[in-house]
Amino acid sequence: MLGKNLEKAECLPTQPSKNDWVFPSQDPLDRADFNAVEYINALFPTEQSLANIDEVVNKIRLKIRRLDDNIRTVVRGQTNVGQDGRHALEEAQKAIQQLFGKIKDIKDKAEKSEQMVKEITRDIKQLDHAKRHLTTSITTLNHLHMLAGGVDSLEAMTRRRQYGEVANLLQGVVNVLEHFQKYMGIPQIRQLSERVKAAQMELGQQILADFEEAFPSQGTKRPGGPSNVLRDACLVANVLDPRIKQEIIKKFIKQHLSEYLVLFQENQDVAWLDKIDRRYAWIKRQLVDYEEKYGRMFPHEWYMTERIAVEFCHVTRVELAKIMRTRAKEIEVKLLLFAIQRTTNFEGLMAKRFSGCTLTDGAPKKIEAPPPSTNPFLEDEPGPEMEELTMDKGDLDQPKKPKVPENPFHGIISKCFEPHLYVYIESQDKNLGELIDRFVADFKAQGPPKPNTDEGGAVLPSCADLFVYYKKCMVQCSQLSTGEPMIALTTIFQKYLREYAWKILSGNLPKTTSTSGGLTISSLLKEKEGSEVAKFTLEELCLICSILSTAEYCLATTQQLEEKLKEKVDGSLIERINLTGEMDTFSTVISNSIQLLVQDLDAACDPALTAMSKMQWQNVEHVGDQSPYVTSVILHIKQNVPIIRDNLASTRKYFTQFCIKFANSFIPKFINHLFKCKPISMVGAEQLLLDTHSLKMVLLDLPSIGSQVVRKAPASYTKIVVKGMTRAEMILKVVMAPHEPLVVFVDNLIKLLTDCNTETFQKILDMKGLKRSEQSSMLELFRQRLPTPPSASEGPGSASLTAPTPEQESSRIRKLEKLIKKRL
Repeated sequence: MLGKNLEKAECLPTQPSKNDWVFPSQDPLDRADFNAVEYINALFPTEQSLANIDEVVNKIRLKIRRLDDNIRTVVRGQTNVGQDGRHALEEAQKAIQQLFGKIKDIKDKAEKSEQMVKEITRDIKQLDHAKRHLTTSITTLNHLHMLAGGVDSLEAMTRRRQYGEVANLLQGVVNVLEHFQKYMGIPQIRQLSERVKAAQMELGQQILADFEEAFPSQGTKRPGGPSNVLRDACLVANVLDPRIKQEIIKKFIKQHLSEYLVLFQENQDVAWLDKIDRRYAWIKRQLVDYEEKYGRMFPHEWYMTERIAVEFCHVTRVELAKIMRTRAKEIEVKLLLFAIQRTTNFEGLMAKRFSGCTLTDGAPKKIEAPPPSTNPFLEDEPGPEMEELTMDKGDLDQPKKPKVPENPFHGIISKCFEPHLYVYIESQDKNLGELIDRFVADFKAQGPPKPNTDEGGAVLPSCADLFVYYKKCMVQCSQLSTGEPMIALTTIFQKYLREYAWKILSGNLPKTTSTSGGLTISSLLKEKEGSEVAKFTLEELCLICSILSTAEYCLATTQQLEEKLKEKVDGSLIERINLTGEMDTFSTVISNSIQLLVQDLDAACDPALTAMSKMQWQNVEHVGDQSPYVTSVILHIKQNVPIIRDNLASTRKYFTQFCIKFANSFIPKFINHLFKCKPISMVGAEQLLLDTHSLKMVLLDLPSIGSQVVRKAPASYTKIVVKGMTRAEMILKVVMAPHEPLVVFVDNLIKLLTDCNTETFQKILDMKGLKRSEQSSMLELFRQRLPTPPSASEGPGSASLTAPTPEQESSRIRKLEKLIKKRL
């Protein structure tokens, strides 16, 4: 019964008690998660401890009685709590009522105090308002007195042409009149305002009349010097309507340039481009004359000197455009460039002398130089006058300093030459055509470059000459225009880059010829070192390498040329500059050059591979040193590769491409000739395996063969050679393996040659010399076993023949391995 009750008590859910937070206790009976079974087990851990159960029960009963007494005491103590609470609540309500009464009294007293303050300050506020109104009235009356007196004085001074006093007085009158804008409804104020406007109009007309009298539009004579009256009149014009100031400036400049229009009329000799210097010399003299005579007459903030120069530029641009349209057939390139050069020089002189603020009628802007750069690799950019510049590799790709702000006067005159720049473009087209023809003639006359095995293949000098001329044209044209003429020049550049690629580079690549058939197998087997010459001569190989290096230089420099052209041209035309097609053309020349080198070496090795395939491998009786055909291949490699490597020393990446392409061409061809070696005896297969290993070692050493400095071959090239030649070795190992039992033979073949197909399997069986009747069952078994994918851990390098072989076959393979290790 006790056990069941304990089990029920154990199943009851327990919740944490807040008393644990208020009255912490270590007694297990006070815990929220009290477990009766655990508690009893703790009191009676063993059967022997049940002997004192009566004592434990008595203790618990004693504890229960104590708890009952405590509970009873607490309950009795709470009997009077309700009555005490009601009493305390009544006292609190009485205290709140008393507090509310005191607050009401304080509020009443505050309202009475506020009323008293208002009564005391009412008179003071009235006095303040009266003072403010009186001050405003006095100020307004003073302004009115000043305005009335000022208007009378202004009218009197205007009649007497006292412009010096009028300048100061008029500004004051205008300022005072602004205070009466809200009083314009008063007739007297409105009348004064109208009198001021009438005085301003009269002043404007009077000043214009004075200037017209001093500087008449008709006639050539000018007064001896400026008068003080006109100088003061300019000060008055600053206060008047801006149109008065503009009219004065316009008339003065027009009168000042009237002589220029007469001297340089369209029908005059000095108006043509060959005497353009005289125009600029004339304006320089006129500006000096103006500074001496009229410099102090006009205020400095009118920038009259700059305005005269700017108007001269506008007039000159219109006049030059008109005369060039009339005499367009007389314009020659030298004459056009002369005129443009003198004009741009004059525009640069103006940029140094003036700020250009009058071009937009805004405030003058101070031209600030860029902050000094901390980059030690920045170099000063060449000035416009430096045209004879060379274009070395990377010259166009140098870091640049921050550009100085542009010339605000650039194009103000020279823009009139832009419609006629087609003359310059056509001239450059003709010059570049003659330059390409000269390159072709020089190449034929001088012949191919001499072999250079010390510093790498020489770049054709014509290439550097072409790009130097390109840079000169680009700099020159960018000074003339950054618009459509630059696009036309870019088109000319593209045309002659393609012509250079085809006429100079591709057109001079040696042509391949058919292989002569006078060689026999016996002669190949008995050939001695140096007895056979490669298809291309040493000079032809050097020429191919030189053309390849030149095309690589042209490719890099063309890319830099494109970037420079985009910097020079207007932002809206950048998308129209694209030299990708020309860069692709040079890439094609590079690819063709590499292919020629590969074909030459490949063709030189063909007779040796043919000799290998026609040897009687079933009659080989013993394994010796490498075969003669291997010696022949190595000989050709040692003859060609060092020459190519030395001539491509400056373009190592293309030499690596040559090695990779040769390996990709030679190894499949070698395997195809290997399949033609049939039938093969066991000894013949061992000899072929030895030869294959020798070729593999030579190919791995191909990039540095014959070089004093041994470099590690690129990983990409090594991977191709190892993969291809390992496949050839695996084919020979399969040929050497016994073909019985068939299942083991086929499985091992699939492991060794993961890419094997039915055709390859047929060729291997032919190499083993099996009859067609024997091959049919093996082919059928191969087709059945082929779909099984090989394990990822099994590869050509790790797989080995596991078929049981006779003792004699094992000894032969061990002997072959020892021979290979000895050679290594």
